[in-house]
Amino acid sequence: MSSTVGQVIRCKAAVAWEPGKPLVIQEVEVAPPQAMEVRLKILFTSLCHTDVYFWEAKGQTPLFPRIFGHEAGGIVESVGEGVTDLKPGDQVLPVFTGECKECRHCKSEESNMCDLLRINTDRGVMLNDGKSRFSINGQPIYHFVGTSTFSEYTVVHVGCLAKINPAAPLDKVCVLSCGISTGLGATLNVAKPKKGSTVAIFGLGAVGLAAAERARIAGASRIIGIDLNPMRFDEAKKFGVTEFVNPKDYDKPVQEVIAEMTDGGVDRSVECTGNINAMISAFECVHDGWGVAVLVGVPNKDDAFKTHPMNVLNEKTLKGTFFGNYKPRSDLPSVVEKYMNKELELEKFITHEVPFSEINKAFEYMLGGVGLRCIIRMDA
Repeated sequence: MSSTVGQVIRCKAAVAWEPGKPLVIQEVEVAPPQAMEVRLKILFTSLCHTDVYFWEAKGQTPLFPRIFGHEAGGIVESVGEGVTDLKPGDQVLPVFTGECKECRHCKSEESNMCDLLRINTDRGVMLNDGKSRFSINGQPIYHFVGTSTFSEYTVVHVGCLAKINPAAPLDKVCVLSCGISTGLGATLNVAKPKKGSTVAIFGLGAVGLAAAERARIAGASRIIGIDLNPMRFDEAKKFGVTEFVNPKDYDKPVQEVIAEMTDGGVDRSVECTGNINAMISAFECVHDGWGVAVLVGVPNKDDAFKTHPMNVLNEKTLKGTFFGNYKPRSDLPSVVEKYMNKELELEKFITHEVPFSEINKAFEYMLGGVGLRCIIRMDA
């Protein structure tokens, strides 16, 4: 790869030209990395619901043409000026949020919300110069959340890259760069259920099942899964879910159902849908005195959260989390090691694999509600 250092690379990328239209595989030019940037070769990527949401352009400002993708694994091809902790050949996970290691958030043990590199879904250019590193015949192609992994090569700020064990299989650990880590961390780092506790998980997609998996590992005695799709329960059993509640089956709020099932409420709840009603239910279904509810899902921008103040006065705790409270560069390598040490199963999250040339199939699987994560093999 050394022969390409400092030069423009021509490679294949899946370009989204219009909202909701199939991606087009075509040749793009990828410029060399500038100061504090890294160019990497993507080997495996996967599709996350966030990619689909912004590809459909529902509820936010459309930005096209664009290269989506943010769950991936790759190899460093070259580094820009000022990059000292990565070198060509290093194996990395690109992450949609970053860790500059200099701001107050990065220096705090209590936060992972980097001032410089926090996710910005509206920005389609690099921080260094406000320009894109992608182009087709001179036309700029916008980036997505600083990663744009639906391209054989991409350019990422060094603060959004986690250097990981070179022996880790990228076709498995690539799913740790977004959704699975978010769910695992929401339970491990924020909800912190004790052994024998009861946990409610709202939403049994990949993030929710990762949250359930971590509750199972923690030794929760009951893990109640709440979802509107009854087809998800069988899959959820593999991740430790012991009971299933479909809110549509009841004529009263689901939080009342859960409170009756658990003698006053669960010890912990994790909300992974982004639905405002599910958020309210997740908070109100925890036990007074010690219950903790954690919000993971991202609501629509105009949503408002309403609950009676007595829920707070009765010592129910509401918390939010961003990327499971993991600092990408500092913490992700150790999460990868948990997989390498067989303390964490990732294979059961991966239900499909397609070659890059058939990337639109991954969108079909996601939109059809089929499976959890689809791995896209870039060299096929």
